Amino acid sequence: MRFKCIYSIALLVVVSILSAHCEFQTLAHLKPQANDKTQGRAVVELLRRLLGNRSREFIVSVNRTLSNDNLEVCELRSAKNNKIIATGSTGVAVASGIYNYLKYFCNCHVSWSGNQLNIPRPLPQLTGVLRISTQHRFRYYQNVCTQSYSTLWWDWPRWQREIDWMALNGINLPLAFTGQEALWQEVYLSLGLNQTEIDHFFTGPAFLAWNRMGNLFQWGGPLPQSWHVKQLYLQFKILDRMRSFGMLPVLPAFSGIVPQGIVRLFPKANVTKLAPWSHFNCSYSCAYTLDPRDPLFHSIGSLFLSQLVKQFGTDHIYNTDTFNEMTPTSSDPTYLSSVSRAVFDTMTSVDPRAIWLMQGWLFVFDTAFWKPAQIQALLHGVPIGRMIVLDLFAESTPAFSLTKSFYGQPFIWCMLHNFGGNSGLFGTVESINSGPFDALAFPNSTLVGLGLAPEGIEQNPVVYELMSELAWRKEPVNLAKWVSLYAVRRYGSTHENLTAAWRLLFGSVYNCTVPHYKNHNKSPLVHRPSLHKTTEVLYQRADLYEAWRLLYQAAWPLMAQETFRYDLVDVTREVLQLLTTDYYHEIRDAFQAQKLPELLTAGGVLVYDLLPELERLLSSDGHFLLGTWLEQARSLALDEAEARLYDMNARNQITLWGPEGNILDYASKEWGGLMEDYYSQRWSLFVNTLVECLERGRPFRQDAFNQAVFQVEKGFVFNKRKYPSKPQGDTYDIVSRIFLKYYPQALERLK
Repeated sequence: MRFKCIYSIALLVVVSILSAHCEFQTLAHLKPQANDKTQGRAVVELLRRLLGNRSREFIVSVNRTLSNDNLEVCELRSAKNNKIIATGSTGVAVASGIYNYLKYFCNCHVSWSGNQLNIPRPLPQLTGVLRISTQHRFRYYQNVCTQSYSTLWWDWPRWQREIDWMALNGINLPLAFTGQEALWQEVYLSLGLNQTEIDHFFTGPAFLAWNRMGNLFQWGGPLPQSWHVKQLYLQFKILDRMRSFGMLPVLPAFSGIVPQGIVRLFPKANVTKLAPWSHFNCSYSCAYTLDPRDPLFHSIGSLFLSQLVKQFGTDHIYNTDTFNEMTPTSSDPTYLSSVSRAVFDTMTSVDPRAIWLMQGWLFVFDTAFWKPAQIQALLHGVPIGRMIVLDLFAESTPAFSLTKSFYGQPFIWCMLHNFGGNSGLFGTVESINSGPFDALAFPNSTLVGLGLAPEGIEQNPVVYELMSELAWRKEPVNLAKWVSLYAVRRYGSTHENLTAAWRLLFGSVYNCTVPHYKNHNKSPLVHRPSLHKTTEVLYQRADLYEAWRLLYQAAWPLMAQETFRYDLVDVTREVLQLLTTDYYHEIRDAFQAQKLPELLTAGGVLVYDLLPELERLLSSDGHFLLGTWLEQARSLALDEAEARLYDMNARNQITLWGPEGNILDYASKEWGGLMEDYYSQRWSLFVNTLVECLERGRPFRQDAFNQAVFQVEKGFVFNKRKYPSKPQGDTYDIVSRIFLKYYPQALERLK
């Protein structure tokens, strides 16, 4: 496709700024590998897994000539015998088109937390042709951290469900990072490193994301050889299934992070030892990085990429991040440009058609370093159109508008949404409803796609369904109408309480409008106790409490529906989290006023009633169980030694995050088992310590408490206790007891 370009002279290079609705010629070769028949068969098999015998009522075909501009489209129409014919330009387009039909004509729903697939008989008729198309070339999915926070213990059945979910939600550009350590091991061995040096380099499974980005080494390791074998097996299946739908898997490339043994083998190489990262000392951080301008960088990078392409094939798009949360050694634009040029040249030496996909997180993470000249220099080290930048946190801190649309490089507008896989209701629905369209209308926009880039998934499914759907919309949705329809299809019920509850949720907890807000769960509940905890609440509590009441009053007939049970537990959990904050205020205020009876009362209710009730609530639903996470981890082990290693990784990441609580409570989860043996134990110690201080007339010393509570935290990581992986108790009975006990209190506290 020909396009007009607007040229402007930059300080370093001539920049080509492309119009908003034009496709980059340099990206035109990024096309599905699988033929139309293979893609069609993949959709047929997906429907069979999803719908069983009802899948026969859909006639599926893929015809790539349906689109003449690489923008995907699906057409659906009714046929004889009450069947639906779906024809699309790719398998992803067909799957997404059928899911659109299932949502808006059959009131059905598919999510991480259950499906609602009560399909009408016969299938609803379509009048004429229903044409569903996108104005976005790419729909990107995953964050480099997602593989550590969410997918690291997955087996193939779980990966299969996720790839099906991707196809239904229109994803065509997913990360595919699984199994890469096996290839890196082969590369390092071929260079002359010994196994000890390699074992010293790789982290344990739960921390591989940060090993890949150069933040950490060794912590939680070493990686067993069986890990490499199993991850390779998974990667082959993942790639085959992704490509069968017409997706373009994004593979990793070399960023310059190397094991310390490289210094032994190549003493003259330009290797720099980095500064410590995020409260870690140099025992586990201060990684070694090889200057991309050193000839050895090209040798190692091309060796790895050659091995990667040989084993995994390629769709010509690769991700690497050279300065993720790390400050470059120089701010000289010439240096930064030469670095990105060298990284890209290494890619193209193996794959001349390579496209570099780069996270734009660094530009918003360290604004003190990344000024316009530095950003432009890094981006312009790569030919215009040969790099795609992920505007990773665009719903809160968009970078495209501050960088003149990334100075001409194509970009993808991404919703990050969740940090660390935190539990907690949260969303920025107004921002994500308008942001992509603002980016498309931005002067000389180089937008080429939309993306989902959460650090952790399997939470807040409504936000991801909305964001995915916007890629197939021509304008923002009416949020009140959209969420009302969402409630109907999620539960398969038109009960007025459900739509009313979801409208309240969308106007409150799901509509954070604070600029640059990062969704770390800030509740005192999931953070080490102190007298100075942040307790901000960004929405009207009354809206959450009323939504809770509406859901509870409609609950009894819907308890057999998995999606409803999940939401009832999740909203009740959010209410108890809010009430924890109230009790924390009472505990703190009573201590500071030296009122022992009030301290005993508030502390007693929190420790001996509210938190145990929350534990029982979470334990009643299979989506909120610590035991599932730990069981999945241990299931990958070949022997008890591996099982202990994986168990420690799984526990440490969601609590201490490091040997000494280095990134404490970052990946916090509110799960049954974790509530009882971790969070409740900390709060119990905190309350008891405050009581003792008042009784003995001593001040509360945070440093002494931290030392004591660290023993509790570390004790959980190594307690060897097995936790249930099956739900226990009746959710409705538990919620009823909690509601009757705490709903009146919640309303009283609003006065």
